[in-house]
Amino acid sequence: MDTFIKLTNQSQGRDRIFRTTQYACALSKYLLRNNSARKELVAKLKSLEANMSAGRKLFRLGNTVNSIEAAKRTMQLADPVLCLCLTVANINRALYFICDNVLWARNVGLARDIDKDRWSLNASRFYFLSLVMSLTRDVYVISQLMVQRARDRRFEQKLNRHLEDNPEVAEVVVPQLDAFFFLLLESLKTHPAVVLDTLKNICDLFMPLDRLGIYQSNAGVMGFCGLMSSLLGILTLVQPNLKIKP
Repeated sequence: MDTFIKLTNQSQGRDRIFRTTQYACALSKYLLRNNSARKELVAKLKSLEANMSAGRKLFRLGNTVNSIEAAKRTMQLADPVLCLCLTVANINRALYFICDNVLWARNVGLARDIDKDRWSLNASRFYFLSLVMSLTRDVYVISQLMVQRARDRRFEQKLNRHLEDNPEVAEVVVPQLDAFFFLLLESLKTHPAVVLDTLKNICDLFMPLDRLGIYQSNAGVMGFCGLMSSLLGILTLVQPNLKIKP
């Protein structure tokens, strides 16, 4: 109960709860789409999904400023790759939130002359670029972890034992490839925050890819990926040590 109260006391936590509900409804609606006996339930799920989406826009009204402040902080990072990736990601997030706020204003009747399709397309572009840069950061961090791990003498001995104990691998997999994946798994084993952030960004990426027409997927895939991403987001809020830094 204390964890739930702590989560709901944060605007980001409430947004994650709404987002989880939204995508759970989307996935359930897709799974029940051909069930004629559940038409009324599907209609309720559709209504609830729309309400959750509208409610989340209210929680995001101040996120533009937060993203700009985050960009200012990441510009001070000593690592040039992290500095570039995170700063560009935060700037694109800020632009995405501006588009999102404009769309909210149109939906509530404050700006009726706004071209909804154009602003929605721009929002998807900025969101996509933000996720690409975030994923680039994840790949960079993973590569750094692998380099550090490879230099460890104890790991080298462990890798040699692994290859010696699995000679049959050479018959179906290139030994170098097996060594690479072994190094990757060993590097990520002690860094769950990197794994969670990478999985979350990959799940989120399906949404803008579909909206931009780069990679078309169905509503079921979108609902599942959105749900998984939302649950991972809640997990990192409940357990701050699982949130990647910086």
